[in-house]
Amino acid sequence: MVLHSKPAIEQLSKANNCAAFLGGIPLIDLSKPDSKAQLVRACEDLGLFKVINHGVPADLIRELESEAVRFFSLSLSVKEQAGPPDPFGYGDKKIGPNGDVGWVEYLLLTTNTHNFPSIFGEAADKFRWLVNEYISAVKKMACEILEMLAEGLRIQPRDAFSKLLMDEQSDSVFRVNHYPPCPDVQGRNLIGFGEHTDPQIISVLRSNNISGLQISLKDGRWISVPSDHNSFFINVGDSLQVMTNGRFKSVRHRVVANGSKSRLSMIYFGGPPLSEKIAPLASLMQGEEDSLYKEFTWFEYKKSAYKSKLADNRLGLFEKIAAS
Repeated sequence: MVLHSKPAIEQLSKANNCAAFLGGIPLIDLSKPDSKAQLVRACEDLGLFKVINHGVPADLIRELESEAVRFFSLSLSVKEQAGPPDPFGYGDKKIGPNGDVGWVEYLLLTTNTHNFPSIFGEAADKFRWLVNEYISAVKKMACEILEMLAEGLRIQPRDAFSKLLMDEQSDSVFRVNHYPPCPDVQGRNLIGFGEHTDPQIISVLRSNNISGLQISLKDGRWISVPSDHNSFFINVGDSLQVMTNGRFKSVRHRVVANGSKSRLSMIYFGGPPLSEKIAPLASLMQGEEDSLYKEFTWFEYKKSAYKSKLADNRLGLFEKIAAS
């Protein structure tokens, strides 16, 4: 599937809802005292921001990326021994069970147990250790951000969001995507990973210094997100949008293929326990404000999302329809 670019970023200043992009994607220093307000504003305006002083060791990032590159450099027949992703494992081109495809190969792993097949050989123990250490570090960062958001919204308790990730039954996943060079791009936007929102609470993305990530603005136009391998990108997920009754925005995004360079990204998707009920927090409802969403469990939403195509409005089935 080939999609074409929308107007370039310099043209976006004409649109009122594009003001956030005039200075680029919000960059937030988590060590600064005003970071709570910046985090809340970024989640309200865009649903995407990047953070520095995040506490994830640079050496750990480099080592895990190196092991991932080594894995994806193996022959397809060897990599396929680690698949298919049902639900976890290696996948190539096919994304999910509903016909979505992209110029991508990937490893999808649970964050609770890591049973690496014999394909990893002697490297299995090292890879397992690196994945565990990395997940632990980014989970800690994600929880810190969620607690700062709760404070910024004046929500009590402070762990109203983060406790869902810290729960032993948290249904979080870790994904490593590899987008090989695609010589057929020739100036077109060949889709590496189709447009979608993330269904979980929060997503923590790290990629190498190759561009490809794009996000959709409120008016439907797509813009490219400049790569930044020194920062982590944070996405608001559908579940957090519901818990804030639409105050925070789950950002629609996609990845386009590169004609000559390989892109590697690693994403931690922080999800709640399967039995957790997802609904707007009562403490955020102002006056006679109505809930925009029906209450649902994470299991119900995950099951519904799994049956949908990437580009579907997954929350649509759970929105309360106002009487006309």
